[in-house]
Amino acid sequence: MSMKKNPTGAGAILALTILGGTILGGLMGQPSIGLLTGTAVGIVIALLLWLREREK
Repeated sequence: MSMKKNPTGAGAILALTILGGTILGGLMGQPSIGLLTGTAVGIVIALLLWLREREK
């Protein structure tokens, strides 16, 4: 019987980076750029987590 590990989810990380980017961008007067930057950072982190899980 093989033991399967539960994969790591990245949804919370993605949501937090989007919110954080929007807040930081809003403080700098550019909320839409902050939103896009937060989304890009979250996607990169999610992809890195996916790649790490795929190797196991």
